[in-house]
Amino acid sequence: MAGDITTIARPYAEAVFKLAREANAVDAWNEALVQLAAIAADPEMARQIANPTVPRERLCDLILDVCGSSLPGPARNLVRVLGENARLGAIGEIARLFDDLRTKQRGLRQVTVRSAFALDKAEQQQLAEVLRNHLGAEIELTVEEDASLLGGVEIHAGDLVIDGSVRGKLRRLATQMQF
Repeated sequence: MAGDITTIARPYAEAVFKLAREANAVDAWNEALVQLAAIAADPEMARQIANPTVPRERLCDLILDVCGSSLPGPARNLVRVLGENARLGAIGEIARLFDDLRTKQRGLRQVTVRSAFALDKAEQQQLAEVLRNHLGAEIELTVEEDASLLGGVEIHAGDLVIDGSVRGKLRRLATQMQF
């Protein structure tokens, strides 16, 4: 399901990012999207958005009322477009993808490394250097420890996933052997 919502959200995020860059308003758009994502993530609001019997126009009005006058006109228009296309549930993912695009524009790549064991500072720096060369961008590294990997690391950089974990290798082997 996560892939489906990303597929739905990506064209909106890219269009909004293009519009934001042309208007020199990337940071303002980011703030607006963060606000919209927070509203859409509220459990009661999420239930209403997921309820197909609630009129979309009513949902848009509710979201815009919660935002008040703090939401710029173009962002208000985005809410209306998302409502008309029954895509209000994608607001959080649109905000996330927009932030990824904003980070890339600044020449940074956010990379999450999940490791079976703790990585010391030297190992983190070495990994960041290898990733910097591989991805051609400055790296903002987040390291998480996950013993369920058994050994090795998983690297997530946007859509790029490198699974060098023992768990991943065992899964691939089981698939090849048709277990």
